[in-house]
Amino acid sequence: MREQEPKLPVRATEYEGLPGGEESEEAGVGLLEAPTTPKPALPWNVILYNDDVHTFDEVEWQLQKAIGCSLEVAEHIARTVHTEGRAVAYTGELEDCERVAGILRQIDLLVDVERCE
Repeated sequence: MREQEPKLPVRATEYEGLPGGEESEEAGVGLLEAPTTPKPALPWNVILYNDDVHTFDEVEWQLQKAIGCSLEVAEHIARTVHTEGRAVAYTGELEDCERVAGILRQIDLLVDVERCE
């Protein structure tokens, strides 16, 4: 959960009439909302594709190694790849997705990194 942005004190005389400013009569100080930080870029996905080369055990083991998931999660991803031809194996920042994709590629698994839509 995101914490509420702190309010920054400003001199009321410098910011008279600004929307959102609350002026304090006794001190001549108003409070304005802190500037909001830009929204983070959309995350990225690591897409794992089906192949006829690797066993389920190999794929599951490499998934556990790459994303640190449980065997149950790795089995679910591997089963989805097998039945649907592809699955999202990981979602995150680009740098993390590139790292995960690199680990999956160590055993020549077919993967792509693409931006979420």
